[in-house]
Amino acid sequence: MEQLKQRILEDGTVKPGNVLKVDSFLNHQIDIAFMNQIGAEFARRFAGSPVNKILTIEASGIGIAAICAQHFDNAPVVFAKKSKSLNLDGDLCHARVESFTHKTVSDVVVSKKFLSPDDHVLVIDDFLANGNAAKGIIDLVEKAGAELSGMGFIIEKAFQHGGDYLRNAGIRVESLAIIESLDNCEIKIR
Repeated sequence: MEQLKQRILEDGTVKPGNVLKVDSFLNHQIDIAFMNQIGAEFARRFAGSPVNKILTIEASGIGIAAICAQHFDNAPVVFAKKSKSLNLDGDLCHARVESFTHKTVSDVVVSKKFLSPDDHVLVIDDFLANGNAAKGIIDLVEKAGAELSGMGFIIEKAFQHGGDYLRNAGIRVESLAIIESLDNCEIKIR
């Protein structure tokens, strides 16, 4: 998506540890009109795939997934919670997820009430790096007995190989911008 690539080059900055900061439009402040374009692009790319649920992970994926869901006949958005709260009850699916950015490991949870064998799930998230969060989300989908229709990422960091892992596992992955390198604080996009 050329507009996204341009936006990354104009507004993105590189932080130590290969962290791409795009918080002015994606994961701290969200440019709603731009996210609507991104949602339309995901809908175009996944046209013909059965999707009745959008799944993401807390926290930065929630707003993005909600905007994108409008382009999938307002499919409900389910998000994996990073902490169990008092209002979570019933049959739950759990998975361990390691965050590249936050350097933490979380036990994420989804209620089987909202993710079931009847569901065709599209995962939407902001970044794909090492693929650890994606692996955890796939684990949740499998534990719920749901069908994974595909995974959509706004930005993939190809040099961290999460996308390679997922594609080699036979998972349909659509990334709207693929970063080849962040070496020397220079953003190189495929």
